[in-house]
Amino acid sequence: MLAAAFCGVAAAMNVGKVPVSLPLMREEFGLSLVQAGWVSSTLTTLAVVSALAIGLLAGRVGALRMVVTGLLLSAAGSVAALGASGFAGLIVSRLVEGAGFLFVSVAAPALVSAAAAPQDRRFALGVWSSYMPMGAGTAMALAPWLLPQGGWQALWLAAATVLLLAAAAAWRQRACYAPTQGTTHAAAPAPQALAVLRQPLTWLLTLSFGLWAMQHFALIIWMPTFLKEQRGLAPGLVAGLTCAMLLVNVPGNLIGGALVQRGVPRGRLIAAAHTVTGLCGWGLFSDALPDGLRFALCVGLSFCGGVIPAAVMSSSTVLARSPAQINALQGMIMQGSQLGQFVGTPLIAAVVAASGQWSSARWVTAGAALLGMLLGLAAMRQESRLGHTASP
Repeated sequence: MLAAAFCGVAAAMNVGKVPVSLPLMREEFGLSLVQAGWVSSTLTTLAVVSALAIGLLAGRVGALRMVVTGLLLSAAGSVAALGASGFAGLIVSRLVEGAGFLFVSVAAPALVSAAAAPQDRRFALGVWSSYMPMGAGTAMALAPWLLPQGGWQALWLAAATVLLLAAAAAWRQRACYAPTQGTTHAAAPAPQALAVLRQPLTWLLTLSFGLWAMQHFALIIWMPTFLKEQRGLAPGLVAGLTCAMLLVNVPGNLIGGALVQRGVPRGRLIAAAHTVTGLCGWGLFSDALPDGLRFALCVGLSFCGGVIPAAVMSSSTVLARSPAQINALQGMIMQGSQLGQFVGTPLIAAVVAASGQWSSARWVTAGAALLGMLLGLAAMRQESRLGHTASP
């Protein structure tokens, strides 16, 4: 199970390495703000349009093959970027990295589920949900040491090395993942896999996850900009504080997994977490509060919101009936998460540009939290009706 989780952490490093490296990349390649935005958002755009399709593909190919292929693709994309001579080369390398990331993030939960004991699967998938903040946070934590020594290229090489190590670890543990291998019947997987998407609970959980991603991504965008441009902090300190905010999401994931394992309804956890994140988001965007308290609210939002990915991603244990359905469900969840980021980023930018104040972003985060709370309550009722809360 740890090898499968390590694969997710390695893949997520390709997400976290970009924001902290963009200033150096813009200077080296002469990138405009729009071009830099595309370098950063290529992965999200790719996920919005293809995550579910990749989940269906994983059901045919087999989760282990998808994960190992994804890790190798991601490593190849990282290495290819080192030879890029301009914007086009960077975009191509990010597309390759993005495809690899999706292969891993969609297919690896099936490996986690296969490797865990039946009674531990809810908690194991809750642990898996920490892969994104752990991987992105690791890349940000390495940045203050690697960027001054070897530029952005050093961080790309470090990510490629970790990806190759993860691929070797997953392949070495392949005997644990035997049930996840692809089917030999070409016509059967797609209808069977898509059956999981006909359940209303799937959509409620996916949309609630997307609304959480919108809030968290708003924080990730705002915090470095605020600390650097408005408070004049050094780049290393900005990276450290942002990394701390991101990594505190991990214990939230673990607590969420433990609560689901104890039988707490997912909908209840989602509704409660959205309530807290909405209040934290409202406060942290308030210019009237001191900086120390605003940072504490950032940490609180990230920590409490970590319960949501754990509650959503662990739903495979009750909604999916086969590895193919796990892959399809995780693809759907990934698509919802990335859609939240994809929609939230320009929405927040538009609101802030119209008012000229970052404090206006709280209307977006508060609205997302309110909708997420309502979806959580609806999910709780659906769980009660279907008897899922007592399922293993």
